[in-house]
Amino acid sequence: MNVQTTEEGYHYGVIRRAIELIDAGGESMPLDDLAARMNMSPAHFQRIFSRWVGVSPKKYQQYLTLGHAKALLEERFTLLEAAQNVGLSGTGRLHDLFVRWEAMSPGDYARKGADLTIYWGWFESPFGPALVMGTERGICGIGFAAEAGAEATMEDLLSRWPQATFVEDPMRLRPWVLSAFGAASDRLEPVPLYLIGAPLQIKVWEALLRIPSGQVTTYGELAQSIGQPRAVRAVGTAVGRNPVSWLIPCHRALRKSGGLGGYHWGLPVKRAMLAWEAARSEA
Repeated sequence: MNVQTTEEGYHYGVIRRAIELIDAGGESMPLDDLAARMNMSPAHFQRIFSRWVGVSPKKYQQYLTLGHAKALLEERFTLLEAAQNVGLSGTGRLHDLFVRWEAMSPGDYARKGADLTIYWGWFESPFGPALVMGTERGICGIGFAAEAGAEATMEDLLSRWPQATFVEDPMRLRPWVLSAFGAASDRLEPVPLYLIGAPLQIKVWEALLRIPSGQVTTYGELAQSIGQPRAVRAVGTAVGRNPVSWLIPCHRALRKSGGLGGYHWGLPVKRAMLAWEAARSEA
């Protein structure tokens, strides 16, 4: 696995290791201890962490408590009908993602990617190594290997479009990836998505795109929003089959009870994403 080793990649690696330590610890870790584990001075570590996450390490740890998902559901639950009016470009805050998307036609989807060239590359992200895939039209796949492993992540995304031609070309994807993860926040470019899925899946993914950053919804609410209130299980399956994790925010879907539910790339990754967004939204 050839993960990029740019300055952004190095900093992402630092943040990823810090998040893993915070998540695994269960209790708040002092700044000095975290910095020492990163082989950095406390001041340097605090600057890097705050730059990428938007808040201090101490503040971030508050969002990784066991009750965080339930609190999100109580305090930041969004009705998708209202969220539909928000707009995908957000309010101009640096951490908001500017996403535009288009969907492959049902007929093209049925051909399983035939005559489609998909470029791919490995990148560092705040949530571990990320496998990113894209066509000429935009990103069509993002998978995270921190829990699943690199080989399984690659096999998973390749299997989505078995008839496509796959070409390794990370530099083609890099500008979109930097914008997607916020590394280029001072020169943010639009992130185009090319959604490749069945019609029901596309409807569910479109609904997910209407959930503002830092807020959450339930699987039942998603089913309501696409006009199929009894199809909660099918909607949950479509959420799990989302190929563009993070940008199509399936991590924002929770159980009605406030439980995290499942997550295709591992629950630690989902918890880190929710905490990251909540922290930056408050900041």
